[in-house]
Amino acid sequence: MTNVQDLATRLKRNIGTVIVGKEEEVDLLLTALLASGHVLLEDVPGTGKTMLAKSLAASLTLSFQRIQFTPDLLPSDLTGIHFYNQKDSEFHFRPGPLFAKIVLADEINRATPRTQSSLLECMEERQISVDGQTMKLEQPFMVLATQNPVDNQGTFPLPEAQMDRFMIRMKLGYPSATEGREILRRTVQTEGLSANSAATTATAEEVIAAQEQCRQVTVADDLLDYIVALAEASRTHPELALGISPRGTQSLLRACQAYAALQGRNYVLPDDIKRLLVPVCAHRLVLNNRYDLQDNPAERILAELTDRIPVPSEAGLESEVR
Repeated sequence: MTNVQDLATRLKRNIGTVIVGKEEEVDLLLTALLASGHVLLEDVPGTGKTMLAKSLAASLTLSFQRIQFTPDLLPSDLTGIHFYNQKDSEFHFRPGPLFAKIVLADEINRATPRTQSSLLECMEERQISVDGQTMKLEQPFMVLATQNPVDNQGTFPLPEAQMDRFMIRMKLGYPSATEGREILRRTVQTEGLSANSAATTATAEEVIAAQEQCRQVTVADDLLDYIVALAEASRTHPELALGISPRGTQSLLRACQAYAALQGRNYVLPDDIKRLLVPVCAHRLVLNNRYDLQDNPAERILAELTDRIPVPSEAGLESEVR
């Protein structure tokens, strides 16, 4: 896993020139990248969601497109259109921004459900269908979406099918006092913090090779059973209308493989599953009472499940890895 660690170290160092602190959040972002997943950045305005996404894109030699989602945005504005060229009297296809390798969907919940649905096919199947013609997307392909969970005016909540396609949902939160002072110091000393100051440090070939390496990380059968047990427990929980889907268990498995590789291991540990269970699965849960006023009820339920479901023993896992 040396190559994966080297790639991650370069990317983290480069992103750190723009983003102050947030080491755990950057680790989650790189985990999704190496696991071929998509990320939903959810927090109040001004916490650096867009800057984090643009910093990652600037660190990679991959095509990048930012889409500002608005209520009047149409699906064709994302996928592209066929237009009639009078010069040669033929129809030609003009690809939309979804044909980039890194796509930033800024304020995704401000677009109508019709426009949001145009992301479903490309996020899951890595292809786009326009006018009966299906076109494959180049790899790697990653969607980074942002949304403000507080402002509900003029927004359209993402449906369950859309939420289930995001591998990881995470929040940046406010910086600490030390981090806030460092942000101000950088603002004074430079022309202002900008994602454009991040240098390019990795190529598409390096990312694809790292993704292939992450898929080779060993996962013991006991851990597969542990993931299935957590999913089944969520599906029968009395407070949940919908538990962890099969796609959710697949995302959790792939994320754990990538996270283990980031730590320099070629095998997954139970702690990896516990660490990633909330960011990978919490947004997939649907409560019976959707107006529950408790703080993070989905996270509380997942914590209860990890306390209740027996964890595989380390001795048994080591023997399986050997």
